[in-house]
Amino acid sequence: MTTQTRNDSGNTAAKSSSQPTHAAYHVREGKNKQSYWTRIGSAWPHADGKGFNIQLDALVPLDGRITLRVITEKRD
Repeated sequence: MTTQTRNDSGNTAAKSSSQPTHAAYHVREGKNKQSYWTRIGSAWPHADGKGFNIQLDALVPLDGRITLRVITEKRD
């Protein structure tokens, strides 16, 4: 989770937590325009809110694309 904090100079910055805020997926296109998504890692925002640290748990894909999505609770 990310929270907004105000520093001594009055600027607002995002404060990162130990839990990732985004999931990284390898997305590749299959037949009939069907996409196949495989989770390959996680991302955390930088403390200043201007970037992300990304940890990939799988090899970097040679095809397709990497997509970052906000992590949400699963619905039953």
